[in-house]
Amino acid sequence: MKFGLGMPALITYPPVMSRWEPEATGADILRIARHADELGFDWLTVPEHIIIPNEMLEIMGPRFPEALTAAAVLAGATHHVSMLTYILVLPYRNPIFLAKQIATLDWLSGGRITLGTASGHMEREFDLLDINFHERGKRADEYLLAMKELWTKDHPSFSGKYVNFDEVTFEPKPVQKPHPPILIGGNSKAAMRRAANIGDGWLPWLVRRPQLAQELEYIKEQPGYNARSARGLAPFEVIMPLAPLNVEDYTHKELGRTIAPKTKDAIIEELGLLAEAGATGTLVGPPKTPGPDRFIEWMDWFAEEIMPVTRGS
Repeated sequence: MKFGLGMPALITYPPVMSRWEPEATGADILRIARHADELGFDWLTVPEHIIIPNEMLEIMGPRFPEALTAAAVLAGATHHVSMLTYILVLPYRNPIFLAKQIATLDWLSGGRITLGTASGHMEREFDLLDINFHERGKRADEYLLAMKELWTKDHPSFSGKYVNFDEVTFEPKPVQKPHPPILIGGNSKAAMRRAANIGDGWLPWLVRRPQLAQELEYIKEQPGYNARSARGLAPFEVIMPLAPLNVEDYTHKELGRTIAPKTKDAIIEELGLLAEAGATGTLVGPPKTPGPDRFIEWMDWFAEEIMPVTRGS
């Protein structure tokens, strides 16, 4: 089992935010990132929205970073831990420019960026960015294929509806081969197909553990999933939150408290059940804390009591 730490204070999303986070500084965030690096976490999660419509402000909160800027700063402050964009909305970007950003970050960080991405769901954010909401899935599929071409070919060439290039050079290439891992977020069948056929893993959204094995059966039926071993690719990643949020899909309206296991025995039991259901990693964070010092205390406890027991599961 691999472990991603839900980074605090990058966002002010009410379901997960502690009271101290709106006043946190960059120094507070970097202190936690460096400590997570020292403790051996596998990823730091880097969320994103570009602009929040006011009608979503109370539910979403006002603060979200731009993911790759935040990931670059965190990577520069650490040595070993990888950055996981959770979630970068793919259709918001020019894919050539995005491929360059990710390749540059991967190259300079020594291979420490994982692209967690999805087609997006907040329609008015698309409108504000002047991007066609209804073409987002088709754009996401084509963008991913075009980015892979740039990352992996010495003489990249691509002809599509949204992306076209030929007779070009693209350097630096990513350090990770064949390219940085692509994990697809979402709970729709389209997202699962994208994860299996184009991606390297799945980031389930609002999927509960009892549903996971059944949903993975659908992913395993896809031709791209079964072709991975023949192509010599790394095993398919499935990264589940330890405690999926209790919010409404699309609107993010809280439906009640998010219940997470808290004791050592309860957490270890849940991680074992997640592994049995098909998860290869989990995203964790403490219950809401009174300040960054308490957050760090929880990280120390988790790294000492939980991670050594479940690393091999």
